[in-house]
Amino acid sequence: MDPLTNSVDFAWLDAPAADVVTTARGLLGWTLAANGVRVRLTEVEAYLGGGLDGASHANRGRTPRNSVMFGPAGVAYVYQIYGVHYCVNVVCGQVGEAAAVLLRAGEVIDGLETARQRRPTARADRDLARGPGCLVRALGLGPADNGSSLVTGPARLLPPTEKVGDIEAGPRVGVASAHDYPWRFWLKGEPSVSAYKRHTPKKRSIERHMSKTSTGAEATPRGRVR
Repeated sequence: MDPLTNSVDFAWLDAPAADVVTTARGLLGWTLAANGVRVRLTEVEAYLGGGLDGASHANRGRTPRNSVMFGPAGVAYVYQIYGVHYCVNVVCGQVGEAAAVLLRAGEVIDGLETARQRRPTARADRDLARGPGCLVRALGLGPADNGSSLVTGPARLLPPTEKVGDIEAGPRVGVASAHDYPWRFWLKGEPSVSAYKRHTPKKRSIERHMSKTSTGAEATPRGRVR
């Protein structure tokens, strides 16, 4: 077991990257505690590297940005989207494999006042960690946490202490590729689960695609990946 996680014996830490869907489902109901706030995870998404998931940051191999996704399991993969929001993922799979579970949403169950201060625009408590960027802000996480352990570090994942409810599955939110993979999982009936939004290509991308198609060129649409 890796030194970053050698004092913890969670089964998913030893699971292969190919089992990322099972790992993602299994993390629902876990809690993530950081910086005075604790969130119960209610929504996650699975992402797999190795050329098997076009929506994954690691679909085309290792880069300086995605290198954390290649292990060890149990560390945080933190990245920025839209130049504004940060997202946190739990890396899983053996070292050298690439897979991660995006933490999309959760319920704040401890540190409510602190979370409210960090998320002053939230209209209700259910919205404090509703969406990946909101979850990161509520927990006070950021780019400095990239690569840190989520099982032995200051920000820590802990297993459920009570039975987890029914799990539902569907397409991932806003991905430009592999749109219909049912790799988004959430706890049924949880108000903190975020709304589903399918990726919509930008007008310029559509016009470029139509132009290439009309001239007989092969269309190779590109889009944002996670």
